[in-house]
Amino acid sequence: MEKSEKQKHFVLVHGAGHGAWCWYKVVTLLRSKGHRVTALDMAAVGVHPKRLEELASFSDYCNPLLEFLAALTSEERVILVGHSLGGLCISLAMERFPQKIEVAVFVSSFMLSPDIDGLAIRKEYLEQLDDMDSQATFGNGVDKPPTSFLSGPKYLASRLYQLSPPEDLVLATLLMRPVVSYHGPEFQKEMALSKENYGSVRRVYLICENDNVLKPGFQRKLVEKIPCDEVKMISGADHMAMFSKPQELCSCLQEVAEKY
Repeated sequence: MEKSEKQKHFVLVHGAGHGAWCWYKVVTLLRSKGHRVTALDMAAVGVHPKRLEELASFSDYCNPLLEFLAALTSEERVILVGHSLGGLCISLAMERFPQKIEVAVFVSSFMLSPDIDGLAIRKEYLEQLDDMDSQATFGNGVDKPPTSFLSGPKYLASRLYQLSPPEDLVLATLLMRPVVSYHGPEFQKEMALSKENYGSVRRVYLICENDNVLKPGFQRKLVEKIPCDEVKMISGADHMAMFSKPQELCSCLQEVAEKY
């Protein structure tokens, strides 16, 4: 592909406990099509040096993404891709840097709206969640919500990676890190979104057909409540579409690049 308007800059944001490493197949495929690709570690996950105890807010967790976008020139625009929890990260980025985002792509992820109660969406998700052998930390006392969690190997195998190659599941068990659990009025205030900023960015949602974490029914209800410019289905994908269906995910992202 010649360097032209067809070449896009993709910025990839991982889900809870993961890191930039989980995009290695998609990065390779997108770059083979001539695109520029940046995969980022959020704070205290992947190989990012910060520790959980140093994060005082969700913005702190998202700071690598926010700093990256702030450093772009006024002429640069990116395609922002968020997976799972990464949907909240890109939502915060859309609110703060709408002029630098060409389109936002939510891959089997949380998605908010200026008109929707984010805590209600979280509550609905938690009601259908089975965290099995995942480990929760209660830094504020057992009578309070957990302060962090780490996905266990059984949970990863049966809920996230059930259709992914076994070597990618092994990779995850070696590289996963705990992630802070964000909740409550402070998080709600921090994630307040406006129609002027967040609402001005075009949105595409990719549903993973065989997702055992954010169930397809949950994802469909989400896009019914929060309409997007486009909704696509990745057939045969588990929650980790970048491992179970990387070619199909890349094809969807290529279509987004061509259309938007």
